[in-house]
Amino acid sequence: MEGHLYEQLYKHILHEIKEGQLKAGDRVSSEKELAERFGVSRITSKKALEKLAEAGVIKRIQGKGSFVADGIKGGLEHKRHSEERTSLESDENERPLIGFIISNFSDEFGLQLLRSIEKQSAEHNYDLIIKRTRGSRDEEERAIQLFVSLGIKGLIVTPIHGQHYNAELLRLVLDKFPIVFVDRYLKGIPVCSVYTDNKRAAQDLTIHLIGRGHDKIAFLSPPEENTSTLEERLLGYTLAFTQEGLKLNQDYCLTNLKGTLPMNLDGTAIDSDKEMIQRFLEQYPDVKAFVASEFLVATMLAQVINSLGKSLNEYDIVCFDSLNDYLGKPIFTHIQQDERRMGEEAVDLLVSQLIGEAVPEQRIIEHRIVIK
Repeated sequence: MEGHLYEQLYKHILHEIKEGQLKAGDRVSSEKELAERFGVSRITSKKALEKLAEAGVIKRIQGKGSFVADGIKGGLEHKRHSEERTSLESDENERPLIGFIISNFSDEFGLQLLRSIEKQSAEHNYDLIIKRTRGSRDEEERAIQLFVSLGIKGLIVTPIHGQHYNAELLRLVLDKFPIVFVDRYLKGIPVCSVYTDNKRAAQDLTIHLIGRGHDKIAFLSPPEENTSTLEERLLGYTLAFTQEGLKLNQDYCLTNLKGTLPMNLDGTAIDSDKEMIQRFLEQYPDVKAFVASEFLVATMLAQVINSLGKSLNEYDIVCFDSLNDYLGKPIFTHIQQDERRMGEEAVDLLVSQLIGEAVPEQRIIEHRIVIK
């Protein structure tokens, strides 16, 4: 439908020129003015002006606007309009592409984000292509190269866990290619990023446990280095102790679990993690409260507790994201991230870049705590 709208807008401006309402050298309304005047999106008005410029009908001058070109008259004008109309009709069913690269997705997190990004892309009249990298840097680089070769106009990406940034990603950033990071950001990289306030969310979870009378609280997580979500969650956990005037025992931070990382979901690393958790439980039997950085980490902990013949009722486990049990109740008290809103904002901010608008470097999406 957007294709029809931009063609109508294109024809309307041609009509104004033909009727003499706009003459050579006159300024044509801006994208913003046209969008407001005709009640269309900025994408539609931008495309109409681009097509007029391609046809030689207008000239677009950086920082000044669009102006009717000299010599637009008679048969030459008709010839150009005829050629451009053919071009418009051939492009009618072709929608620009944007790419989404995600490390992994599951029912507890990622699937709703994916659905939201796809839906919002369609709302803006873009086709979405998706690549799941499963935490592989090589796959991430290949996906970027493939998407660029396919002519994507912009990219939404959830960067993989790791200590080194992707060279292909950095190259796009340096080239000022339209990019939005979603669910996390890369420190020192000036890219628009949409994510949950993980620090405050982890504080909320930890303070919830402190409020339930716990002062010995462990933190379980994969390695947090250069993964903003995990770094912020660990920071929020530690800040909660300071805020509540409690002493933090660093021995209670178990942050080398690797079984839930996308590249390690083969079972071997999970078995190793479970052995590590079991040793922790045996070494610190008085620790009864746990902040798990991810739902899968919380489920591993619960499985180990069960395997030791202990009751889950003896423990307080909180985490990020969750599935409901068969009765529709949450399995753990958890942080519910707004994946739908996160996806919508990511697409909207990418489209804003595509039409030349300035965007913020961060967009924080509100979370909520769901009590079991």
